[in-house]
Amino acid sequence: MSAASSPEPSRDCPLCPRLHDFIAAWREREPGWFNAPVPTFLPPEGEDSVRLLIVGLAPGLRGANRTGRPFTGDYAGELLYDTMIAQGLARGEFKARPDDGLELVGTAITNAVRCVPPDNKPVGAEIATCRAFLKPTIARFPNLRAILTLGSIAHQSTVRALGERVASIPFRHGGRRETGGVTLFSSYHCSRYNTNTGVLTQEMFVSVFEEIAAFLKN
Repeated sequence: MSAASSPEPSRDCPLCPRLHDFIAAWREREPGWFNAPVPTFLPPEGEDSVRLLIVGLAPGLRGANRTGRPFTGDYAGELLYDTMIAQGLARGEFKARPDDGLELVGTAITNAVRCVPPDNKPVGAEIATCRAFLKPTIARFPNLRAILTLGSIAHQSTVRALGERVASIPFRHGGRRETGGVTLFSSYHCSRYNTNTGVLTQEMFVSVFEEIAAFLKN
């Protein structure tokens, strides 16, 4: 399988030189960290069980880049996984470690950009390049019914990965739109910055997941 059609980049993916060099520097600094493109988090039942795909922005430096699992090791994961457990989309207990035993239920989690970017800010070329992995990630789930995008960058990249124009499906919190054979939901990113500033409240985030859970039951 070629890099262009694989849903997962190689550990030493060279396609974005700035991100590759940034990770290389952190490998020297923190050799015990994951320090590589973070793979999609899958449920134990496998790809055929996935009906919901959650797309985040990129790994956090001391979060997923350190632990190797999306949204694990920083605040965003606490809100995300606690909400998912409450809605039956995950089971177990989230302890912010990849060996905490947490399991996804009918859900997979990935990022629009698989490598940690400096200052949590990927540039446009990096987002576009990594869409070569987002497209086959979406395609790998034969029973996918819904995608949740967290934040405007993840939303826009997902819209493009689905072959649609960003102008025709603009990002908004609580958005819902059928496109590309799936229903696309959108939410503000569950980052500490967004919750601390009141851009996103827990109630707003839970409301989106309640809508998704109800949709998946139909």
